[in-house]
Amino acid sequence: MIRTSFNDGWQTRPKVNPFAELAGAVVAFEPVTLPHDAMIARQRVAPREGETGMESGAGAYFPGGACEYRKSFVVPEEYSDKRILFEFEGVYRDAVVHLNGDYAGQRPYGYSQFYIDADRFLKFGQHNEIHVEARSHRDSRWYTGAGIYRDTWMLVGGLVRIGPAGIRVNTPDIDRDQAVVEVATKIENDSIRIRTVEVVTEIHDAAGAVVARDTSELTVLPGEPATARQRLYLRDPSLWSVDSPTLYRAQVTLGKENGTVDTDTVTFGVRSLRLDPERGLRINDETVTLRGACVHHDNGVLGAATFARSEERRVAILKHAGFNAIRISHQPMSTAMLNACDRLGMLVVDETFDVWTSGKSEFDYSLNFPEWWERDVEAMIAKDFNHPSVILYSIGNEIPETGTPVGAAWGRKLAEKVRSLDSTRYLTNAVNNMLAVMADLAKMKSQAAQAATEDTGINTLMADPGQMMNAISASELVTRRTAESYSMLDIAGMNYADSRYALDRDLFPNRIILGTETFPTRIDENWRLVEQYGHVIGDFTWTGWDYLGEVGLGRAQYLAPDTPKPTHTAPHPYLVAGCGDIDITGHRKPASYYRQIVFGLRRQPYITVERPQYHGQAFAGTPWAWRDCISSWTWPGFEGEPITVEVYGDAHEVELFLDGRSLGRRPVGEDHRFRTEYNTVYHAGELLALAYEDGVETGRSLLRTATGPVLLRAEVDRAVIAATGGDLAYIEITLTDAHGTCYTYADRPVSVEIFGAGVLQGFGSADPCTEERFDANERRTYDGRALAVVRPTDIGVIRVVARAPECDPTEILITVEK
Repeated sequence: MIRTSFNDGWQTRPKVNPFAELAGAVVAFEPVTLPHDAMIARQRVAPREGETGMESGAGAYFPGGACEYRKSFVVPEEYSDKRILFEFEGVYRDAVVHLNGDYAGQRPYGYSQFYIDADRFLKFGQHNEIHVEARSHRDSRWYTGAGIYRDTWMLVGGLVRIGPAGIRVNTPDIDRDQAVVEVATKIENDSIRIRTVEVVTEIHDAAGAVVARDTSELTVLPGEPATARQRLYLRDPSLWSVDSPTLYRAQVTLGKENGTVDTDTVTFGVRSLRLDPERGLRINDETVTLRGACVHHDNGVLGAATFARSEERRVAILKHAGFNAIRISHQPMSTAMLNACDRLGMLVVDETFDVWTSGKSEFDYSLNFPEWWERDVEAMIAKDFNHPSVILYSIGNEIPETGTPVGAAWGRKLAEKVRSLDSTRYLTNAVNNMLAVMADLAKMKSQAAQAATEDTGINTLMADPGQMMNAISASELVTRRTAESYSMLDIAGMNYADSRYALDRDLFPNRIILGTETFPTRIDENWRLVEQYGHVIGDFTWTGWDYLGEVGLGRAQYLAPDTPKPTHTAPHPYLVAGCGDIDITGHRKPASYYRQIVFGLRRQPYITVERPQYHGQAFAGTPWAWRDCISSWTWPGFEGEPITVEVYGDAHEVELFLDGRSLGRRPVGEDHRFRTEYNTVYHAGELLALAYEDGVETGRSLLRTATGPVLLRAEVDRAVIAATGGDLAYIEITLTDAHGTCYTYADRPVSVEIFGAGVLQGFGSADPCTEERFDANERRTYDGRALAVVRPTDIGVIRVVARAPECDPTEILITVEK
């Protein structure tokens, strides 16, 4: 089918009661280009006492509500004998679609791709209107966004055609000299006659050359789809891997005597998967340990809007930081991110649901799960099948039912459904062992259960008793109650349960474990276990990238008489969870460099400095909270004051110098949790850390104080971008001195103006607690940084001008090409 973007020309507004509108309460539609997050522009509000759900910290204090979209379009008269579908990659949530005033379809789940069979509703050669409604209200434990936040497409095909997502490619047999490529093509026939077509399949390599070809005939009965199965053979195949993500294209053409009937192309990779408890996960016969990041779906300053470039940028930054795998949390990954993972070499654990039959929020998907789960699983597998990056499906996250017999039966239904659709990947379930036995714990420890509210959810309950959770996970009760739920999986996914890693090697010698969610503060201990045990195939931190909602989960806190212990949800106007290795603008935080050192991927030491205004106070935080530090030696106003410096490293020793004066050598490396600490007195100058192995320098790191006038700098990620295809320009705005050193302690408002062929799509900083908006053209920097995102609107040139008080303005030019 011909596939055309359907993103332009939409209008949106809050959903209006038609009776109120008749009475004169008219709300105007506003033009919008998809993808679009209707929630991110809403005014955040502090909750009333006792209020929970989306309007609370779970959803970053953004209000829920209903929104509607409409688009007027003309379908050519010559399409009257065609089949026309509209594809929605994601609408959050409870989408209802009307065409020319008639109900055309719906989809409750906000993360599923779905199709609307449109041709029966259309007026050919005339104006048509498509109308989409969406609702979001107290239905999630994190920020979801709202509306048509992913791409839309118009699909046009003949009566005989390749169905949507109709080509599936598998590589069942691979050796050094040859790979078998199986291509299954689903062909539909909506005519009233029996049709026979020629199916021609060609495999193209990365350079575009045809490297394999097959032709076969297929007869399709009216109204009965048929599948053409072809086996092709690749000589000397280039295998897809994390380090070498080589891709092929399979092009399928349907023909008959008078020409081509239809054509479609999919991208795939050639790679093999193997699994056993001794050698772990093997890709192309090489053991791969998963250095994993859990990632929510929002794109920071863009909200939930899913652009191809935003997804690609996230994957690239995560990989540069040392991750080789993403667990999308806790819903199916976008097609744009899957494409990026394929191209860049990032492994994927794609997840179905955060809830089954037991709800976690007042109006969540548990209300729809019994009726819709099969269709949503089918949609995810259809989306994922050809992506080599996908190696694991997760059938759920922290599902309370996993500790019950009926819950295990539900799990088996999901597991077997997934396997019936795709037997080429492995299956897991991210089980929280404590949650699985919560009913028993409630009887024994009712006060702990009462401490959890609907707002804070399971993460809050777990935050204080981190060690207790591990003890519970290792209990005989958990062993017994979760045995069936784990037995149906290829890989036992465990959230915050490293106490079972050694235990299960003896109790369940065939069980393979993946740490599907772990505390970032314990990565050194967890990684030691991953390296020690062959049956533990990796670790996924919560989280690799910070996110909107679950506000304050990982924020730094300090004990005081009125706060004797850390709290787990921050008050309005707190915005982010605060627990990502990388902040919402894409800037790497100290935890990211520490993790890279633990992974053995960084030889240079890393210097980080605790904020001196809190020196001497007792730090507190949840197990998701990193120490309150940044990599800066610019602290005006604190001259002569005590300050703490931490150095991360994997060497035997590090030595820290302040303006050339040694502050001493200290042991570091694995036996010392890869870190050491220096207490000194701040004054402007230079910090230098040297790492040593057996007295020989192996790496160094340097921090300098920013000096002189504050300069405003703007740097774009790419000077040339595309006008279409979801491209964006990311502009990092930084306050620096003349040498480029960031002024982390000189924050001020920055304004941005856009001229020419683009618009400001989002503008913000990593400030965790602010009332500023992402849709404004002025934003205060945080730690000297801000991020502007520009969307092209046409071919031409975009001129971006940034201004800040007491700084000269700066501008950059971006070329937009076709």
